[in-house]
Amino acid sequence: MTFDSAVVVIPAHDEAEKLPRCLKAVVTAAACAPVPVLTVVVLDSCTDESASLAGHFGDGVHFVEVEAKNVGASRAAGFAYARTVCGVASGDESRIWYATTDADSQVDADWLVRQMDADTDMVLGVVRVTNWRHFSASSVRRYLAAYRAKLRRSGGGHDHVHGANMGFRADAYWKTGGFATLVSDEDVNLVRRFEQCGHRIHRDVGLSVVTSARREGRAPRGFASHLKSVSQRDGAA
Repeated sequence: MTFDSAVVVIPAHDEAEKLPRCLKAVVTAAACAPVPVLTVVVLDSCTDESASLAGHFGDGVHFVEVEAKNVGASRAAGFAYARTVCGVASGDESRIWYATTDADSQVDADWLVRQMDADTDMVLGVVRVTNWRHFSASSVRRYLAAYRAKLRRSGGGHDHVHGANMGFRADAYWKTGGFATLVSDEDVNLVRRFEQCGHRIHRDVGLSVVTSARREGRAPRGFASHLKSVSQRDGAA
């Protein structure tokens, strides 16, 4: 499948310190893509200096502000902005690729290219953590063992779902109703609806992004919450 354009949506809530690294990585991935890429940063109820970053990453990076305090609503708002305000959907939506990551994550240079080359309706990647300074060695070992078990279980694929590392065809996204306004598991919910609609899903172990191992996350049952629960099992939290 050949695509004509791509959109990347990044929800953010008080992420002024982490956004620059995230955006530099996304801009690099966009430069490596063979099509024009629009990046939409959705600032959700931010009280820090995140908005001051607007205009520092080129014309292809747009900042929008919402007051939702809801990661599902933020992701949905980003794709709606791209569709209606920027006219990205002026052509065949089956030829537009959507992707999303998180403000505390850094994608690889081939992140978009690898997704668009998969010839499928949705691509789900994995995450890797490079800085574990807030966690004990036993917590890290426990997390890695459980994470790797899900990589083996699928016989070459994986069983993970990360809003920080996923992409999908625009037409399939809109047909399934898009991201639901959920404070957690909006990514899992979208994948479930893609499956129910019979869309093809490629689970790519090689598609990996760096994400943070922070203790306090933005979603109640997000990645940070999972890491915290792992550490609490040996009293390391």
